[in-house]
Amino acid sequence: MPLHTEPVGSLPRPRKLQEAFAAYDAGTIKYEDLVREQDAACLDSIRRMEATGSPIVSDGEQRVSSFATYPLADTLSGTGVADHLALDGQYFAIFTDGHHRQLPRLTGGPFRYRTYASQYVEKAMKMATKPLKQAVIAPSMLALLYPLDGEVPGYTREAFHEDLVNECEKDIRQAFKAGAKRVSIDFTEGRLACRNDPKNPWTGRKMLPGFIALNNRVLDRFTAVERKNIGIHTCPGGDCDSTHSADVDYKELLPSMFQMNAGYFLIQLASEKDKERVYKMIGENLRKDAKGVKQVALIGVINPQSPRVETPEEVCADIMLASKYIPVDQLGATDDCGFSPFSIDVKPKHPSPDVARDIAFEKIGNRIRGAAMASDRLGV
Repeated sequence: MPLHTEPVGSLPRPRKLQEAFAAYDAGTIKYEDLVREQDAACLDSIRRMEATGSPIVSDGEQRVSSFATYPLADTLSGTGVADHLALDGQYFAIFTDGHHRQLPRLTGGPFRYRTYASQYVEKAMKMATKPLKQAVIAPSMLALLYPLDGEVPGYTREAFHEDLVNECEKDIRQAFKAGAKRVSIDFTEGRLACRNDPKNPWTGRKMLPGFIALNNRVLDRFTAVERKNIGIHTCPGGDCDSTHSADVDYKELLPSMFQMNAGYFLIQLASEKDKERVYKMIGENLRKDAKGVKQVALIGVINPQSPRVETPEEVCADIMLASKYIPVDQLGATDDCGFSPFSIDVKPKHPSPDVARDIAFEKIGNRIRGAAMASDRLGV
């Protein structure tokens, strides 16, 4: 079989959809009006991704508030927020251009999702003719809902973690049951956990080991056969064409990350300064037996933050170089990150969100073609 290639998840939302999210927040349109725009954007996303020749597609996360908050609220501003949450939580990330993204704050228990990713899969299944993948949020990200210090009255941190693990397991299982062939877990907080940003207190607390352990509590509830199709995505963030932790050396993350018992990993690399060094690091740490599953590394060959379109030849060259260090049967290709992980994103380095959307599909098509070229050269 040829080298596997798949998207991370999100695509730029059309300007019309972003305007609908804002109008719904402002109370000037009804929820049904927002859903109508989401339906149209999802159908367009699936049809255009299928047209690239991608062996597996997604709905581009057109319905979600963000990759991190879809279980918690309908919109980024907090409209339709779940029970036991306030909107004054800690910053998840502060980006290099100065903007930030914020999480809600847990005020009590029990913790329950308001929306499960399976609800998106069920709708997308009616639109797609190819296999679907679904991205879900990691328990390690949602662990940041709990205050860093002290305890929520009547709801211990461990009680929250147990509820959180249960909800994350349910999110993944229901996505598969709804028809998803692959499920990847967004773990962008992993690289950020290795950073010490005095403006963002949680980043200086050496939380990575706890994140890894918490994520494994979810992964270890699945069989090896199931985990073959459960992935982990890591990147230095991607929002408004900016990152939050690209300055963190991958040596601080990768050895620990591969201790998670997932079947595959989607790893930002196209925008990395020294790709070959990281390819070598991946080859040294990728496991052939992670509790019964052989881990596969899908290297990033497309940079969603840049409007420049990578050629198939460039994609092929990256894969060929990576194959010097990563066994071919454990190698694949992906994009560095979702193209727009947050629902409101004007893509400032691009002419407009709509142009960014067109560029994204061109980039995806070249990833598919470049992976096919590399497969031919590698004899797979």
